[in-house]
Amino acid sequence: MIRCIAIDDEPLALRQISSYIEKVPYLELVAACPSAVQASRVLEQESVDVLFVDINMPDLSGMDFVRSLADPPMVVFTTAYSEYAVEGFKVDAVDYLLKPFGLADFQKAAVKVKRQYDLRHAAPATVSAPDGDEALFFKTDYKVVRVSLDSIVYVEGMSEYLKIHVEGDPTPVVVLMSMKRLEDNLPPSRFMRIHKSYILNLSKIREVSRSRVLTTAGDSLPIGDSYRDAFGAYLDSKFLGK
Repeated sequence: MIRCIAIDDEPLALRQISSYIEKVPYLELVAACPSAVQASRVLEQESVDVLFVDINMPDLSGMDFVRSLADPPMVVFTTAYSEYAVEGFKVDAVDYLLKPFGLADFQKAAVKVKRQYDLRHAAPATVSAPDGDEALFFKTDYKVVRVSLDSIVYVEGMSEYLKIHVEGDPTPVVVLMSMKRLEDNLPPSRFMRIHKSYILNLSKIREVSRSRVLTTAGDSLPIGDSYRDAFGAYLDSKFLGK
């Protein structure tokens, strides 16, 4: 089941979208929230796959709420104002529903959500060769590509696609997958997420400044505010100087 939160400050609209969610067999309504603040509390306690969120809400808009999340789930925006459509897609929204919308329009958005969900949960195959060389297999460009874990310098998130930057290869491996899904399949002792858009192979660090990491391949990667403390703790555990 795809776990959902509905967020809208208008009671009638909130009841409508909640009822639509309950009519789609592969969607599960986790909570119906009248504000983004209440939704944030739910997210602290529950695992959620998609937000159906109104853009125009008092105190904290749906757009600002999604932008504030370090690792947001999928998002479908709802609003009565068509001029927000472009802004919605700038934050990688799966779809955009213009009010008033009916069940047929909602079901079309739900199909897009399911398609994204299935892609995000298509796990790469992991293998370990007799010599201990671990690798992942990815489907890309109608073929299966083997990527050694040791050869990965970093992974870059590009909307629903990932670019896997491999040592010695100027062309990254491009795959259709979420950052979270790949992160869950990488050993945490060797890889760390340092930004919402970057996963770093810790053995490929050349230099670290306050806000950036220089890799052994010469790439400069940003360190995100939400990941700075965890990355700093890793550095402290390895630091031998004063």
